[in-house]
Amino acid sequence: MLTLTYEYKLEPTTEQIVYIENTLDVCCSVWNFALRHRKDWCKSRKSPINACSIKREYIMSVDEPFPNYHKQAKYLTEAKKNNDGERGFRSESISNRRVDFLKSANAQVLQQTLRALDRAWDDMKARGFGMPRFKNKYRMRSFVFPQLNKSPISDKSIKLPGLKEVKWRMSRPIPEGFVPKQARIVRKASGYFIMLSLQLDVNAPNPLPHEHPRGLDLGFDKFVATSDGEEIKRPRFLKTLQYKLKLASDPASA
Repeated sequence: MLTLTYEYKLEPTTEQIVYIENTLDVCCSVWNFALRHRKDWCKSRKSPINACSIKREYIMSVDEPFPNYHKQAKYLTEAKKNNDGERGFRSESISNRRVDFLKSANAQVLQQTLRALDRAWDDMKARGFGMPRFKNKYRMRSFVFPQLNKSPISDKSIKLPGLKEVKWRMSRPIPEGFVPKQARIVRKASGYFIMLSLQLDVNAPNPLPHEHPRGLDLGFDKFVATSDGEEIKRPRFLKTLQYKLKLASDPASA
């Protein structure tokens, strides 16, 4: 499977900009609440039983499982069904209409936000990265549509869930045989952009090792040293070409 990512400039209408900004706002709230939920779970496990705060202490049940992606995705679904905001979500006014805050964004987009948080949390533990940070409207600048409709691309527009047809500048054509799989909407200072993930189903050859295996080590003193003990000197391209240029410009100097 071969994957490419192409970036294009979008030209959304005023209504589409409102939808994009609202989706970013919802994603920001979902990210912050899910991160707060994870931090509270960890904090509740760190409090010694004989040293709790006199004022208050956030304590979860010992049977409460860690809020991983699957748990938080379930909580998100329940919050949307209950429509009561019991898990910290709220409603806002968009275009002078009272709409449900969570339902105003694509469900798959919110799931991708939780997945991104889950990856960041795993990287913190496995790769020594820092703790994921809370986001505001300036730090939450993109969201992902993990699935696209069939044949969503035309020369003048692209079809996206919830946005319908969005005009764009098709600065370069889609390579033949590649199929758009997902799209990321990015807000930049210069406008809105889309990053298309294109895939081509190809079978890459996987040759087995054969003949004589050899290890190579690149260095400064020697250009290449092989596992067989062979050493290749560093080629001096600049010095050689400078000498040839001098001969070509002034043959008498040779």
